[in-house]
Amino acid sequence: MKFKQFTTRRCNWHTPKAIYDDLNAEFAFNDDPCPEGGMFGTDRAWGSSTFCNPPYGPAIAEWIEKGILEAKRGKVVVFLLPARTDTRWFHDIVLPNNPEIRFIKGRLCFSEGGRAPFPSMIVIFGGQP
Repeated sequence: MKFKQFTTRRCNWHTPKAIYDDLNAEFAFNDDPCPEGGMFGTDRAWGSSTFCNPPYGPAIAEWIEKGILEAKRGKVVVFLLPARTDTRWFHDIVLPNNPEIRFIKGRLCFSEGGRAPFPSMIVIFGGQP
């Protein structure tokens, strides 16, 4: 029996406004190193309360590692990530750093073309801002 694996060639997904607005109300973000799914901020310091929706391709581990480094500097970093709990980056990078993880029920609707082909989660490193 063959199983179809749902994948996508896209790696940049714009954050749904309602998701961002709800998180911003809670965390009062003052930085987004990856606006509009671009790739701009792993080589600079991040704000004290940062939102990051990184590209979901091979570089995702680099973005998460940068977020963890910033959280260890006393900052709050909130990621919107694909809920790929079977990946190395999830087991080797995310879990050992004891983040708060909030799984999103259902699939997000991205402006690029409907529902995401994957589940999503919010991963929070660091304390309250």
